[in-house]
Amino acid sequence: MRYESTRGTAPTLDFRDATLAGLASDGGLYVPEAWPTLSANEIAALAGLSYAETAARIMTPFVGDTLSADELRAMCEAAYGRFSHAAVTPLVQLDQQHFLLELFHGPTLAFKDVALQFLGLLFERFLTGSDTHLTIVGATSGDTGSAAIDALAGREHVDIFMLHPEGRVSDVQRRQMTTVLAPNVHNIAIRGDFDTAQALVKAMFNDDAFSQRFTLSAVNSINWARLMAQVVYYFYAAVRLGAPDRQVAFSVPTGNFGDVFAGYVAAKMGLPVARLIVATNVNDILHRALSAGDYSAGTVTPTAAPSMDIQVSSNFERLLYDLAARDGGAMADQMRGFESTRAMRLTNAQAEGAAALFTSDRVEPGDMSETMRWACHEAGQVIDPHTAIGLAAARRAGLPADVPVVTLATAHPAKFRDAVERATGSRPTLPGRVGDLFDREERYATLDATFEAVTAYIAERAVAKVR
Repeated sequence: MRYESTRGTAPTLDFRDATLAGLASDGGLYVPEAWPTLSANEIAALAGLSYAETAARIMTPFVGDTLSADELRAMCEAAYGRFSHAAVTPLVQLDQQHFLLELFHGPTLAFKDVALQFLGLLFERFLTGSDTHLTIVGATSGDTGSAAIDALAGREHVDIFMLHPEGRVSDVQRRQMTTVLAPNVHNIAIRGDFDTAQALVKAMFNDDAFSQRFTLSAVNSINWARLMAQVVYYFYAAVRLGAPDRQVAFSVPTGNFGDVFAGYVAAKMGLPVARLIVATNVNDILHRALSAGDYSAGTVTPTAAPSMDIQVSSNFERLLYDLAARDGGAMADQMRGFESTRAMRLTNAQAEGAAALFTSDRVEPGDMSETMRWACHEAGQVIDPHTAIGLAAARRAGLPADVPVVTLATAHPAKFRDAVERATGSRPTLPGRVGDLFDREERYATLDATFEAVTAYIAERAVAKVR
């Protein structure tokens, strides 16, 4: 399996090199040159398998010969052995049509653990015996940072620098990052929003002087391996609801478009996905793009669902590229126009291609809170604000009654205690394994949201390339 850039001019790479690179050298995102497919019989054969075994089978065609079958299986077993639920990503039924796919049983209580526990092992495996020292630079709207830090803290050959928007993540999210005191972990609170943090990360990759001084890599969903690992739970859930003999729909609370793009990949691989519902909050660039073809960035509005407070969704480029006949030159021109004007119209091919699988919805704060109350009082489930946005969109999607609808439950409700308490009247408690979080020492730097300030901070602490 080889990987190509969405912007057409970066060299194609194998799975190992694409994983270590993160972002392509031309500013694009890596995608497989072709989508592997599974037959109906191969999908049916996933029934009854453990999550780790399912993961190994789904990921095998993507890793190529960079890992043996035994290595891949062992890594999957190690990655998911730390989850608190034996099913790793269990399904919970809410009513006759709606289900939650609980993705928060990992060590940091969010769906990012599913991919990042595996990615941490990949980095360790690919760097063993090498003189390469990775400098991981990432931006987080809340959950990526803690999951990446947990996966990489204390590992050799890697330092991680994680940017988060000051005051715009929950107290639990912040502390899950800033109380990890391993010497290779560096937290940076920037005086700006997530989109600014994400733009700073991309600028570091695209700046020749900086990127040639350090071996940069990414743990955000711009890294293909992140998305690959997330494809697995779409298969795992759908098979348990009757696939391949039955179509299943998924509703995904979406900010950076990575989680729902993994569902698109599952559909391209042959999973019978009836619909992918893209659920946004008031920061609704993706809803506007999918419903009206208008991909125009506005001002970020802080909400009770901070991981979705995004106006530039990096992974959307992967979808647009695949829907536009994989023309890298045209994609580069389209993205350059967006980056200069913060506005873009989808082409007819992109809009029509997306409409074949995707629908979208914008969920207002009141509807989010009402859905949290419904889940609590009618279905006996306490859910976080992001999950509530996905469930609100799912419940009003109007899908046929015989199509099960799975909402991705992306975070444990205790990560957003204040919002849950306001909506439901009850305050969720942290699981025992992280119960002392508020007794731990914090350590982080607060910097202006400028390229100069952030790169200077990183340069003082990162390990330069071996020449």
